Amino acid sequence: MQSSVSNGKFVGSFAGSRVPLLFLINKKKPEKRITCTSASASCVCSIWNNFLYKRRIRMATDNKLRYVTSMLEFPSGAGNISALNAIILGEALASEENDLVFPSDDFARQAHVSSPQQYFEMYKRSVEDPAGFWSDIASQFYWKKKWDQPACSENFDVRKGNISIQWFKGGLTNICYNCLDRNIESGNADKIAIYWEGNDPGLQDSLTYSQLLDKVCQLSNYLKDVGVKKGDAVVIYLPMLMELPIAMLACARIGAVHSVVFAGYSSESLAQRIIDCKPKVVITCNAVKRGAKVIHLKDIVDAALAESAKNGISVDVCLTYENQIALKREGTKWKEGKDVWWQDFVPKYPTTCEVEWVDAEDPLFLLYTSGSTGKPKGVLHTTGGYMVYSATTFKYAFDYKPSDVYWCTADCGWITGHSYVTYGPMLNGASVVVFEGTPTYPDAGRCWDIVDKFKVTIFYTAPTLHVTRYSRKSLRVLGSVGEPINPRAWRWFFNVVGDTRCPISDTWWQTETGGFMITPLPGAWPQKPGSATFPFFGVQPVIVDEKGVEIEGVCSGYLCIKNSWPGAFRTLYGDHERYETTYFKPFAGYYFTGDGCSRDKDGYHWLTGRVDDVINVSGHRIGTAEVESALVSHPKCAEAAVVGVEHEVKGQGIYAFVTLVEGEPYSEELRKSLVLTVRNQIGAFAAPDKIHWAPGLPKTRSGKIMRRILRKIASKQLDELGDTSTLAEPHVVERLIELADR
Repeated sequence: MQSSVSNGKFVGSFAGSRVPLLFLINKKKPEKRITCTSASASCVCSIWNNFLYKRRIRMATDNKLRYVTSMLEFPSGAGNISALNAIILGEALASEENDLVFPSDDFARQAHVSSPQQYFEMYKRSVEDPAGFWSDIASQFYWKKKWDQPACSENFDVRKGNISIQWFKGGLTNICYNCLDRNIESGNADKIAIYWEGNDPGLQDSLTYSQLLDKVCQLSNYLKDVGVKKGDAVVIYLPMLMELPIAMLACARIGAVHSVVFAGYSSESLAQRIIDCKPKVVITCNAVKRGAKVIHLKDIVDAALAESAKNGISVDVCLTYENQIALKREGTKWKEGKDVWWQDFVPKYPTTCEVEWVDAEDPLFLLYTSGSTGKPKGVLHTTGGYMVYSATTFKYAFDYKPSDVYWCTADCGWITGHSYVTYGPMLNGASVVVFEGTPTYPDAGRCWDIVDKFKVTIFYTAPTLHVTRYSRKSLRVLGSVGEPINPRAWRWFFNVVGDTRCPISDTWWQTETGGFMITPLPGAWPQKPGSATFPFFGVQPVIVDEKGVEIEGVCSGYLCIKNSWPGAFRTLYGDHERYETTYFKPFAGYYFTGDGCSRDKDGYHWLTGRVDDVINVSGHRIGTAEVESALVSHPKCAEAAVVGVEHEVKGQGIYAFVTLVEGEPYSEELRKSLVLTVRNQIGAFAAPDKIHWAPGLPKTRSGKIMRRILRKIASKQLDELGDTSTLAEPHVVERLIELADR
């Protein structure tokens, strides 16, 4: 259905039909409800009828709720738009004229949150009574001992002392028990927990929840036998084999703290993490195939352990899984006394293992994030709050149902793989696809082959994949991972991948937050292409200026969070001072996200990129995401990444890496056209100084663009590129360097 609102009339017509619909809106009596005989248009009517609901509650709304109430009103679209344009999910393609995508009546009716009113009531309680709201949800999980009262205690203000966040302190639980044993006891023993797809087509396996528990217990027993105790660290350096989530869950079962390191990091990066967390055991495999290439992981681990030993940190055990598809054990370098084959020892252990009950505030995992310089930051997440938050965000943001088959393409070496491959899905009893390979091997249709094979219904990925010759009819919800998705990419994802049937959970969150913070809830409210929309339950986003003063209404500024949420990280391992300085001192009284954000007149949130990705051109502060979005609006531009470079006149110049749509040749005319597009959409001050043709962009496997590498290329600091081993396609960097002067 396509529609518009103007002069007090809502006019609509169904795609493919010339029969008009006319909903008269009495401007003098807007509280009068409207009705509609069409089932597919009833959701639009219901949004308008929410007007009355909002008017009733507006006067009773406190400061915490002033922006989420806007969803209860008929939205007016983002930007300089004189009338509303909208489509209904499943009935028409989204175009640049469509500012809103409404959930279909059928989808909304079956959703966990089926209306703006329901969201508002839940959100209202979550910020006015956070302890009560989250306690009710936490009670759905198993606790050996209930937590102390109150459920939450915090100091979020550095001016009042050390930053401290505690949720469910005193409660005893175990996240592995809640992922596996609890689901088995509820009747899901024979439900598939993991569908595994290997690097090479035709290589697949699966585990039921019962079989997964057996393997987790065997590894837990082995770890205990070699001296791993509660609180000890275990480094996991594995590719996306089933053994990776098995290892995570096995550590959690015995109270050990796992630190998963992406199996693409260099030996130097791995050594830094080993030196910092001092693990009792390192778990790896001998090799892995990525596409057609064999990567010798054990050699990388050996080099990292040697480097660690030079720095006084020795690891006694290196448990190695023999990945025979990539490399036989005969070809693996071996150190007797330290190296142990997984297959020779772990399967001999019992398939039952006692659970180590841990306090909700006991550490669960360390995950290291790295910048362009300095020591990696060990983000520390604890057990109880993270468990409750990751499970709840997964359920609501993806509208998860027990019949769903779920696939997230991120690696467990990133926070996405922790929260939305392993813990969040399994806490909900989901069937999860785990994929070892790359999305373009042996061809660009690999992902869609997997979607069709396993009948994936919820697909969480970076929306840059080709779509050819596959049905994808099983899909019902899409999620966007990695970079903030621009409106054009959003429409492509919606129109092509989801065939206009699937709502998109275009989420904003961070390693530090543990789970989604601002996210659409499918079925609850209309989506705007490119907007993360509204905050998740318990999250209180604010936008502040450079002095830390909250900005009201339509605005742009620094995104901060008021008050804690259960999934928040508690510290940086061994460096609480850096934790406070980085996240809590920039704007006292708030958690500073490091991101810029705009809020439109309807209260929708639009992420504008990292604040350190703001370019200061002759005094104009320009968000890189804004320039990127303008570039991608050009019909011949598939993707863009913008960085700042030194400019002798303007202070900083704008340097744009541009990937063209397939088949488009580079040309001077096209370069000028791209620059003109930015000038027209933003202004002359934002026009790129340099267009750098880019066949591809350097990205991690979770879809995050490695901007530090782009900055070095733009600045011609090629000897300072640093570690590129985490890239999904490292050869992209060489190609970008070759094209630097074209």
